[in-house]
Amino acid sequence: MKKENDLTRRIFLGRIGGLLGAGAIITPREFVEEAGAAEKAGKNPKEKEGEGISPVEDLMREHGVLSRLLLIYEEILRRLKANKTSLPEVLSSSAGIIRRFVEDYHEKLEEEHLFPRYEKAGKLVDLVKVLREQHEAGRRLTDQIRGRSMAAAQEDPWERKELAKSMLLFIRMYRPHKSREETVLFPVFHSLVSPAEYAKLGDEFEDREQALFGQEGFEKIVAEVAKLEKTLGIFDLAQFIPKE
Repeated sequence: MKKENDLTRRIFLGRIGGLLGAGAIITPREFVEEAGAAEKAGKNPKEKEGEGISPVEDLMREHGVLSRLLLIYEEILRRLKANKTSLPEVLSSSAGIIRRFVEDYHEKLEEEHLFPRYEKAGKLVDLVKVLREQHEAGRRLTDQIRGRSMAAAQEDPWERKELAKSMLLFIRMYRPHKSREETVLFPVFHSLVSPAEYAKLGDEFEDREQALFGQEGFEKIVAEVAKLEKTLGIFDLAQFIPKE
């Protein structure tokens, strides 16, 4: 029994020694050096090849930008109703982001890549029809808001009233619009395409974003929105905690 145990021990140690000699085990120092090299190459050593942002994840985070812009609209609307200065330059910039990021980019992705697939598959066709109509209505409202966002227009009581009306209609439509997409439309999309097509769309969405907004385009848009929030004094998240 002792001889068998000694033999087993020698075989085990021999195999370990062979692995160490062959460099099969990465030491902590080697891992750090490998990670550093990967970082310089722009890759995460823990990230799987081909693993990026999925199409739905991309659309969802863009909805997050829209939510923050709606909050900005609500704050400006509150100021308009209270006859306070509404900082027209902030409204103009916010409406500009909605036009170029939400309507001309995000919604175009939905209209070109999502909606046709639902219609072809005969799924959620009625919902897609309404979503398309709301996109068109949103663009008309954005035209109205941008046209009335200048300081001169806001000095006129009638213009201020019409501006507030357009903003309220925009907010009222887009809150349920994006919520219905997030809870009904997007969850079904993965079943309409193959895994390969799904991954390819993620790359196409990222390429379109980069072409329109440059490297880290999403991060740049978020920074623009944050700057507007700070101007209005609504950036600090803690201020939204109810106080007893």
